[in-house]
Parts: sequence; C-alpha cells; structure tokens
Amino acid sequence: MSSPDHAPDPQTAITREVVMRYHLSWKARDIEAVLALYHPGVEYNDFFQNRCMHREELADYVRATMPCGPDDFLEHSDRIRIDGDTAFIQYAIRVSGGGTFRASEAITVREGLIWRINEYALLVKPVAPTGKASAQRPAASRLGLSARQLSLLARDLEDYFQRSQPYLDPALDLHQVANATGYTRNQISYLLNQMLGQSFYQYVNQARLQHLLRLLETVVPPVRIDELAFNAGFNSLSAFYRCFRQHTGLSPKAYLRQMHE
Repeated sequence: MSSPDHAPDPQTAITREVVMRYHLSWKARDIEAVLALYHPGVEYNDFFQNRCMHREELADYVRATMPCGPDDFLEHSDRIRIDGDTAFIQYAIRVSGGGTFRASEAITVREGLIWRINEYALLVKPVAPTGKASAQRPAASRLGLSARQLSLLARDLEDYFQRSQPYLDPALDLHQVANATGYTRNQISYLLNQMLGQSFYQYVNQARLQHLLRLLETVVPPVRIDELAFNAGFNSLSAFYRCFRQHTGLSPKAYLRQMHE
C-alpha cells in the first residue's frame, strides 16, 4: 500500500487521462473527439502563426492542421510529461503542402477538459548529422531540468509574467527575469528556445502585445495606439508593428477599425 507521502496527485491523474484521450484522438484523426475535449473557455495559442483562438474558431483550425492525406503523418517524439494540471507533448507533423514541423505543446486541463494550449512549432530544416545536432543542443539534465523541473519552470515563468507584468519595463532582460524567478538564464533559455521555439524577446513582446490587446477592449476612442504600445513596454515602434501584424494579420489601424465596426 502506498504511503501518504507517495499518494498519487488527483489532478495529475485527471490531466493524464484527458491528455491521453486527446493524444489518441489526434492519432486516430478523429476531429469530433478532439473538439469534444476543449473547454468552452479554451484558449489555443499557436505561436508559429501568432494566432490566439477560442472554442468557436477551433473546428476549422483542427480540420486544416490535422494530417489526413496518405503522405501526412503525426509522430510523437517524446513521452507525455505531466505535472498537476499541465502536460507537455513533443511531436513532428507533416501536412500536404504545409511542410514538416517539429512542435511542442503545453496543455493545461481544468474541469476535466482542455482549458489552454500553448503550441510552439518550428519548420524542420534538412536533418544535420546526428553527432553535430546533439552537440549543439544543450542537455536538459545538465541544466537541472527534469520533467518536473521543466513543467514547474514553464508554469513559474507564466505566473510571474501574469502576476508581476515585468514586460511593462521596456528595458527588461533575461538576467532580471532569472533573478526574479530563481532560475538560471541558461534554464530559461533552454525552455524558451528548445521547448517553446521562441527567443526571450519574442516571448516578452508576445506578453506585451497580449497586454495591449486587452487594453484595446476597454479604452474609449479615439485611441493613440503608439502611446499604448509604449505603455505596454515596447521600446521600438517597428518591433511593435511587426509583432502586431504577425499576431493579428492586420495593421493596428485596420484592427481598430474592425473592432469598432
């Protein structure tokens, strides 16, 4: 009989069951089963396309991204790692006409359904010789990043950004984030670069943009978008406009016009 110190975490068990069903539904190419696992308040962040989607948008998205052709494939390249309400999945995916991608997903489960997905994908380049590739990729174990440590790092980083909003400081750098969270710069860089497919500044600007988009839902016209961008922490208008267009597919002016139509 297990001792109380080693009793299974109920939330981890729920997360494992939901994510395994999700994983198997994708492998079976069962769109309806996939969609049934999304929480009504789900938020799906596709950082490769810089898109943030909610429940009503996901049916078309899943149909467009699920491999269904004879030459398509979906191959999970690592075991599913779970801690509490969060799971990590790594996989390779090929869709006809869309190329081959290596991707990672951080999946959060609430109320027995998938509440949030952060998906980070990279277009796969020609495969380098095995020795060279492994030499260039830092080993998670050398950085103290066990599966549990990795999931805690991702959660702590997101919690820190949501709670303290450090991105509002236009001079924010990796050293400051490392000091505030108690992790090393190398550990944070490994999570962002290897697991999430982003640079530190892409991650920070993404947080700034989400902050600004929330502001736009409450401000009363006329809106001075440049001023809001600086207030959100952007220190360059060119970086702001580039990030805004990548995320929304629109210029700020067109986005505002669409909001008020």
